[in-house]
Amino acid sequence: MNGKNHLELSGFIERNKLAIAKTVVLILHVVGIAGLFWETSRPIFQLVTPFHLLLVTSILLYFHKGYNRWFFIFALSAFGIGMITEIIGVNTGLIFGDYFYGPVLGPKLMGVPLLIGVNWFLMVYLTGGVVYRMIRNNLVAAAAGAALMVVMDVNLEPVAMALNFWQWDTQTIPLSNYFSWFLIAFTIQLIYRKSPFNKENKLNFFLFINFLLFFFVLAIIL
Repeated sequence: MNGKNHLELSGFIERNKLAIAKTVVLILHVVGIAGLFWETSRPIFQLVTPFHLLLVTSILLYFHKGYNRWFFIFALSAFGIGMITEIIGVNTGLIFGDYFYGPVLGPKLMGVPLLIGVNWFLMVYLTGGVVYRMIRNNLVAAAAGAALMVVMDVNLEPVAMALNFWQWDTQTIPLSNYFSWFLIAFTIQLIYRKSPFNKENKLNFFLFINFLLFFFVLAIIL
């Protein structure tokens, strides 16, 4: 490739970064649905689930424009609160109910995959971003964001059990799971709202809808 063509390609990518990112995200989720649906390919796609989540998170954060110390305080708070509550929950059954994590999601700390902390951050960032411009009141916005996370979890739970992300000791998922999920999400959502960093992200809503449809479809076909 000569210099002119290289510059033209670089210019094209620069002008169309968002469209390219959306295409990549969509392809990842469509391929993921197909790979997890077929029993022959399912074990491989289960193993790459952590990499999938980390890749999508990295793509999302590429479009984040508000990097300052408050953003990192929020990110560490979301990760830390999520991990601490999950560790307490897994080891005592007091918060969410009696459950345990399988080996699929990677390295664990006291029974909880580190990826779960990343997931708490990602879910709050996505849902908080969706309602950020719609609702001005911080308490109402935090409640709305937490409610969206509960909706996401309702879709995620049957998929997670089918793919051995985690398992419940009881046959039915206890209501305490959703109630505690909402309260913890509400707390982190408040931190998100109160943290003074730029919350605009052009990929946010698109990725949220992709995740929602991804788990909804998998919940039907698995």
